[in-house]
Amino acid sequence: MLRKRFAMVCASNQNRSMEAHNLLKDKGFCVSSYGVGSHVKLPGATAKTPNSYVFGTSYAFILDDLKGKDNELYTRNGLLPMLERNMRVKLAPEKWQHNTDNFDFVVTFEESVFVKVVDDLQSREQQSGDSVLVVNLNVKDNHEEAALAAPQALQLCEMLEAAEDWESDLDGIVDRFQEKFGRRPLYSICFY
Repeated sequence: MLRKRFAMVCASNQNRSMEAHNLLKDKGFCVSSYGVGSHVKLPGATAKTPNSYVFGTSYAFILDDLKGKDNELYTRNGLLPMLERNMRVKLAPEKWQHNTDNFDFVVTFEESVFVKVVDDLQSREQQSGDSVLVVNLNVKDNHEEAALAAPQALQLCEMLEAAEDWESDLDGIVDRFQEKFGRRPLYSICFY
């Protein structure tokens, strides 16, 4: 049986999606990750001065750029360690809307991201008719919440991959997930 393909998606492909991508990759999953924003946005020295990069800018470049701007600040707020982790996972943040891969399951980490992914999938011309399940786990965009959500995303993905027929088992999977973690994922089935 072929392994299922998973995508982890957040706004900038930096924190939540990459925390989950890293964990699923370590567990042997066929996983990719993406962001849906217009650009990659990271906190700056003030809330009004974020650091912005185009998708495709390497994590190494972003790391060096932030080190040059304020090594102490970006070490203290966790951005430099996050970027070092990201560099071990893949080269650069990728934009969901530019990907042409087909996935079995897409996990998003914010409702607005979920809406953008579903809208994007529904706007594409259907080719194969293969189904894709898009599931949202609302996760606050900070390092602590991302670290707590990644194992939950992993368990959800394990449940989905283990299902003989996930479409028939979906309500039971969602119920078991809610019972275990106290959150009910929002989901939608789309088609390629």
